[in-house]
Amino acid sequence: MRLHAITWERLADRLAERLLELKPGDGSPWPRVAFDGAPAARPGDLAGRVAGALRPLGRPSLVVGAEGFLRPASVRLEHGHRDVDSYYDGWLDTGALWREVFGPLEPGGDGRVLPDLWDPVTDRATRSPYVRLPPGALLLLHGPLLLRHWFPFDLTVHILLSPAALRRRTPEEEHWTLPAFARYEAETDPAGTADVLVRADDPRRPAWSG
Repeated sequence: MRLHAITWERLADRLAERLLELKPGDGSPWPRVAFDGAPAARPGDLAGRVAGALRPLGRPSLVVGAEGFLRPASVRLEHGHRDVDSYYDGWLDTGALWREVFGPLEPGGDGRVLPDLWDPVTDRATRSPYVRLPPGALLLLHGPLLLRHWFPFDLTVHILLSPAALRRRTPEEEHWTLPAFARYEAETDPAGTADVLVRADDPRRPAWSG
């Protein structure tokens, strides 16, 4: 796949323009967009930029981070603090995401979304208020390993780092997670299956598939 150099600002503008025309395939009035990438790729930064670019275009959106839907530490760390299989399969509370985010945005849903549920730092419920999205508002969900869960995304963006860049930009104390991303590449092929691919080996000079 040929990639084209672009700035982050222009990338956000181009994605926002594309999202204006996005129609959910299941008839829902709320398009759902994934910004998928390892934490070192900072997918939340791009999701936030796109939300900012949508605002002056008159299109409301809600940015939701998958890290707000991690399981409690007693469940995540049941097999130790550095268990790769648990990180890959068990850290994300997919049931809560379906219940609190995707369910309300299904056809016939009420659009009442919980932006986060659990704070992994304090290991307590966030108690955030629900947000009711008007018809046409976009869900911008960001986080790692998102494309393996069969979530009903209408557009997927994957931010790709080469193995060397991923290792370089991941804090050393988190290097134990790297095998999970290698497994993700092998089993899910996010770079090949995402609708939009962004390469960010050099964070100052992204490139995208257009």
